[in-house]
Amino acid sequence: MKSYFNHIPYIRDNWGELQTMFTEIQVPPKTILLREGEIASRLYFINQGCLRLWFNDDGRDITFQFFFEQQEVSSFESFYNNETSLFNIESVECSHLIIIEKENYLKMLKMIPQLKEYSSEILADRFVNYTKLFLSRIKDSPQKRYMELCSQNPQLLERVPHHYIASYLGITSVSLSRIRNRISADINNG
Repeated sequence: MKSYFNHIPYIRDNWGELQTMFTEIQVPPKTILLREGEIASRLYFINQGCLRLWFNDDGRDITFQFFFEQQEVSSFESFYNNETSLFNIESVECSHLIIIEKENYLKMLKMIPQLKEYSSEILADRFVNYTKLFLSRIKDSPQKRYMELCSQNPQLLERVPHHYIASYLGITSVSLSRIRNRISADINNG
């Protein structure tokens, strides 16, 4: 567990005092860790695996972000503001997670004030990602969004089922299949 935090010196250097604040779990695919409408009380650190954030839009599953190893996940709006989550957090594949409960997280911030800056960086990064996704959905075609995904995040295509990728791109699985076939034909004819 400690090795996960080697890139966060404040936690690494104070591990002796902090280790009891964290727990480890392993979850199978399709495990719901947080449901839309619940209040987030945990922060998840992905040691191994993949999680996705998604919401239900009148029966349609809309994925808006994937997370992999060495990333932190929560419904941050819910976690920090104590309000209900607007989305679900679910495992995409078998995942090994490190968890800290909100109560312990707040204690840790009091013990190590420098972690506030680290947390702010994570939130700022998440905001930038959401902004890019929002703008891409408005201005880019589904094919362009797919091609950018291929170039910027190829591991996603290898590890995530296609129906989740289609949901992330805002299209149906059939449309994704057509886009993939069109790109493959262009490459073969190119």
